[in-house]
Amino acid sequence: MSLWAIIPVKPLKNAKSRLSPVLMPDQRFELAQAMLRHVLSVTMGVRQVTGVLVISRDTKALAIAREIGAKTLQEGAMSNLNPALMRATLVVQSWRADAVLVLPADLPFVRSDDIGGMIGQAVDRSIVIATDNASDGTNALLVRPPGAIEFQYGPGSFARHIRSANAAGLHAITYESDRLALDIDLPEDLATYQRILAAGQFGHLPSFSLPCGAD
Repeated sequence: MSLWAIIPVKPLKNAKSRLSPVLMPDQRFELAQAMLRHVLSVTMGVRQVTGVLVISRDTKALAIAREIGAKTLQEGAMSNLNPALMRATLVVQSWRADAVLVLPADLPFVRSDDIGGMIGQAVDRSIVIATDNASDGTNALLVRPPGAIEFQYGPGSFARHIRSANAAGLHAITYESDRLALDIDLPEDLATYQRILAAGQFGHLPSFSLPCGAD
Protein backbone atom coordinates (compact mmCIF):
# COMPACT_ATOMS: atom_id res chain seq x y z
CA MET A 1 0.00 0.00 0.00
CA SER A 2 1.29 3.46 -0.93
CA LEU A 3 0.04 5.74 1.83
CA TRP A 4 0.60 9.48 2.03
CA ALA A 5 -0.04 11.48 5.19
CA ILE A 6 -1.60 14.91 4.71
CA ILE A 7 -1.11 17.46 7.49
CA PRO A 8 -3.09 20.71 7.20
CA VAL A 9 -1.59 23.59 9.20
CA LYS A 10 -3.26 26.86 10.15
CA PRO A 11 -1.08 30.00 10.29
CA LEU A 12 1.13 29.42 13.33
CA LYS A 13 0.97 33.01 14.58
CA ASN A 14 -2.83 32.82 14.74
CA ALA A 15 -3.01 29.28 16.09
CA LYS A 16 -4.63 28.27 19.36
CA SER A 17 -6.56 31.50 19.91
CA ARG A 18 -8.82 29.73 22.40
CA LEU A 19 -5.78 29.38 24.68
CA SER A 20 -5.46 33.17 24.94
CA PRO A 21 -6.82 33.21 28.53
CA VAL A 22 -3.76 31.22 29.68
CA LEU A 23 -1.01 31.76 27.07
CA MET A 24 0.51 34.85 25.50
CA PRO A 25 0.73 35.07 21.68
CA ASP A 26 4.42 34.12 21.61
CA GLN A 27 3.71 31.11 23.82
CA ARG A 28 0.88 29.97 21.56
CA PHE A 29 3.22 30.28 18.57
CA GLU A 30 5.90 28.28 20.41
CA LEU A 31 3.39 25.55 21.26
CA ALA A 32 1.93 25.35 17.74
CA GLN A 33 5.38 25.15 16.16
CA ALA A 34 6.57 22.46 18.60
CA MET A 35 3.49 20.31 18.03
CA LEU A 36 3.87 20.60 14.26
CA ARG A 37 7.50 19.49 14.47
CA HIS A 38 6.50 16.56 16.69
CA VAL A 39 3.69 15.36 14.40
CA LEU A 40 5.93 15.68 11.35
CA SER A 41 8.86 13.84 12.91
CA VAL A 42 6.71 10.99 14.21
CA THR A 43 4.79 10.57 10.96
CA MET A 44 7.87 10.60 8.78
CA GLY A 45 9.43 7.92 10.98
CA VAL A 46 6.64 5.40 10.33
CA ARG A 47 7.89 2.87 7.78
CA GLN A 48 4.40 2.29 6.28
CA VAL A 49 4.09 5.99 5.38
CA THR A 50 5.31 6.61 1.84
CA GLY A 51 5.52 10.38 2.30
CA VAL A 52 4.10 13.41 4.07
CA LEU A 53 2.45 16.42 2.44
CA VAL A 54 1.89 19.59 4.46
CA ILE A 55 -0.74 22.02 3.18
CA SER A 56 -0.81 25.55 4.59
CA ARG A 57 -0.96 29.23 3.69
CA ASP A 58 1.75 29.89 6.33
CA THR A 59 5.22 30.16 4.81
CA LYS A 60 6.80 29.46 8.22
CA ALA A 61 4.87 26.19 8.56
CA LEU A 62 5.83 25.21 5.02
CA ALA A 63 9.49 26.00 5.72
CA ILE A 64 9.43 23.80 8.84
CA ALA A 65 7.90 20.97 6.81
CA ARG A 66 10.57 21.21 4.11
CA GLU A 67 13.30 21.39 6.76
CA ILE A 68 12.10 18.06 8.19
CA GLY A 69 11.78 16.50 4.74
CA ALA A 70 8.08 16.71 3.93
CA LYS A 71 6.52 17.83 0.67
CA THR A 72 4.51 21.07 0.77
CA LEU A 73 1.51 22.61 -0.92
CA GLN A 74 0.72 26.32 -0.65
CA GLU A 75 -2.91 27.17 0.14
CA GLY A 76 -4.64 30.23 -1.21
CA ALA A 77 -5.49 33.05 1.19
CA MET A 78 -9.21 32.24 1.12
CA SER A 79 -8.88 28.46 1.12
CA ASN A 80 -11.10 26.39 3.43
CA LEU A 81 -10.06 23.13 5.08
CA ASN A 82 -12.26 20.59 3.29
CA PRO A 83 -11.55 21.80 -0.28
CA ALA A 84 -7.87 22.17 0.61
CA LEU A 85 -7.74 18.56 1.76
CA MET A 86 -9.40 17.40 -1.44
CA ARG A 87 -6.84 19.37 -3.44
CA ALA A 88 -4.03 17.73 -1.47
CA THR A 89 -5.65 14.33 -2.07
CA LEU A 90 -5.64 14.92 -5.81
CA VAL A 91 -1.94 15.77 -5.62
CA VAL A 92 -0.98 12.56 -3.80
CA GLN A 93 -3.23 10.55 -6.12
CA SER A 94 -1.07 11.85 -8.97
CA TRP A 95 1.87 10.38 -7.02
CA ARG A 96 0.08 7.00 -7.07
CA ALA A 97 -1.10 6.98 -3.48
CA ASP A 98 -3.76 4.38 -2.82
CA ALA A 99 -4.52 5.61 0.71
CA VAL A 100 -4.33 8.93 2.57
CA LEU A 101 -4.05 9.64 6.29
CA VAL A 102 -5.12 13.11 7.41
CA LEU A 103 -3.55 14.21 10.69
CA PRO A 104 -3.89 17.57 12.44
CA ALA A 105 -0.76 19.40 13.52
CA ASP A 106 -1.80 19.69 17.18
CA LEU A 107 -1.42 16.14 18.51
CA PRO A 108 1.45 16.58 20.97
CA PHE A 109 1.56 12.99 22.18
CA VAL A 110 0.98 11.01 18.98
CA ARG A 111 3.41 8.12 18.59
CA SER A 112 4.44 5.96 15.69
CA ASP A 113 2.47 2.99 16.98
CA ASP A 114 -0.74 5.06 16.83
CA ILE A 115 -0.16 5.71 13.15
CA GLY A 116 1.02 2.18 12.48
CA GLY A 117 -2.02 0.83 14.31
CA MET A 118 -4.42 2.79 12.12
CA ILE A 119 -2.64 1.68 8.97
CA GLY A 120 -2.74 -1.92 10.16
CA GLN A 121 -6.53 -1.82 10.47
CA ALA A 122 -7.14 -0.39 6.99
CA VAL A 123 -8.60 -2.73 4.38
CA ASP A 124 -9.52 -2.10 0.77
CA ARG A 125 -12.43 0.38 0.56
CA SER A 126 -12.40 1.53 4.15
CA ILE A 127 -11.91 4.44 6.46
CA VAL A 128 -10.14 4.24 9.81
CA ILE A 129 -11.10 7.12 12.05
CA ALA A 130 -10.04 8.39 15.47
CA THR A 131 -12.12 10.97 17.30
CA ASP A 132 -11.39 13.51 20.03
CA ASN A 133 -12.15 13.32 23.75
CA ALA A 134 -15.68 14.62 23.14
CA SER A 135 -16.38 11.97 20.45
CA ASP A 136 -17.31 14.86 18.15
CA GLY A 137 -14.45 15.80 15.84
CA THR A 138 -12.06 13.83 13.64
CA ASN A 139 -8.49 13.70 14.96
CA ALA A 140 -7.14 11.21 12.42
CA LEU A 141 -8.72 9.88 9.25
CA LEU A 142 -7.35 7.22 6.92
CA VAL A 143 -9.22 6.87 3.62
CA ARG A 144 -8.59 3.97 1.25
CA PRO A 145 -8.78 4.64 -1.65
CA PRO A 146 -8.12 8.40 -1.68
CA GLY A 147 -11.18 10.46 -2.57
CA ALA A 148 -13.62 7.68 -1.67
CA ILE A 149 -15.52 10.14 0.55
CA GLU A 150 -15.77 13.91 0.78
CA PHE A 151 -13.98 15.50 3.72
CA GLN A 152 -16.44 16.96 6.22
CA TYR A 153 -14.31 18.52 8.93
CA GLY A 154 -15.97 20.83 11.44
CA PRO A 155 -18.19 20.27 14.50
CA GLY A 156 -19.73 16.80 14.39
CA SER A 157 -17.34 15.54 11.71
CA PHE A 158 -16.77 12.16 13.36
CA ALA A 159 -20.37 11.06 12.82
CA ARG A 160 -20.55 12.67 9.37
CA HIS A 161 -17.45 10.87 8.15
CA ILE A 162 -18.83 7.52 9.34
CA ARG A 163 -22.19 8.19 7.66
CA SER A 164 -20.40 9.14 4.43
CA ALA A 165 -18.35 5.95 4.53
CA ASN A 166 -21.43 3.81 5.09
CA ALA A 167 -23.26 5.56 2.24
CA ALA A 168 -20.30 4.92 -0.07
CA GLY A 169 -20.16 1.22 0.85
CA LEU A 170 -16.87 1.54 2.76
CA HIS A 171 -15.96 -0.25 5.96
CA ALA A 172 -15.95 2.32 8.79
CA ILE A 173 -13.42 1.32 11.47
CA THR A 174 -13.08 3.33 14.68
CA TYR A 175 -9.58 3.49 16.14
CA GLU A 176 -9.35 4.08 19.89
CA SER A 177 -6.35 6.01 21.19
CA ASP A 178 -6.07 8.33 24.18
CA ARG A 179 -3.06 9.99 22.55
CA LEU A 180 -4.89 10.70 19.30
CA ALA A 181 -7.92 11.93 21.24
CA LEU A 182 -5.95 14.72 22.94
CA ASP A 183 -5.62 17.78 20.75
CA ILE A 184 -4.82 21.10 22.38
CA ASP A 185 -7.61 23.61 21.84
CA LEU A 186 -8.89 24.71 25.26
CA PRO A 187 -7.27 25.66 28.60
CA GLU A 188 -8.37 22.34 30.10
CA ASP A 189 -6.57 20.52 27.27
CA LEU A 190 -3.43 22.49 28.08
CA ALA A 191 -3.76 21.54 31.76
CA THR A 192 -3.82 17.86 30.74
CA TYR A 193 -0.83 18.49 28.49
CA GLN A 194 1.08 20.01 31.42
CA ARG A 195 0.28 17.04 33.68
CA ILE A 196 1.62 14.60 31.07
CA LEU A 197 4.81 16.64 30.68
CA ALA A 198 5.22 16.73 34.44
CA ALA A 199 5.24 12.91 34.44
CA GLY A 200 8.60 13.11 32.68
CA GLN A 201 7.78 12.21 29.08
CA PHE A 202 8.00 14.23 25.86
CA GLY A 203 10.75 16.49 27.15
CA HIS A 204 11.20 18.03 23.68
CA LEU A 205 7.85 19.83 24.03
CA PRO A 206 7.57 23.24 25.73
CA SER A 207 6.17 23.55 29.24
CA PHE A 208 4.22 26.56 30.50
CA SER A 209 3.35 28.02 33.89
CA LEU A 210 -0.42 28.26 33.95
CA PRO A 211 -2.37 30.84 35.94
CA CYS A 212 -3.85 29.69 39.22
CA GLY A 213 -7.12 27.90 38.60
CA ALA A 214 -6.30 27.03 34.98
CA ASP A 215 -5.73 23.39 35.86
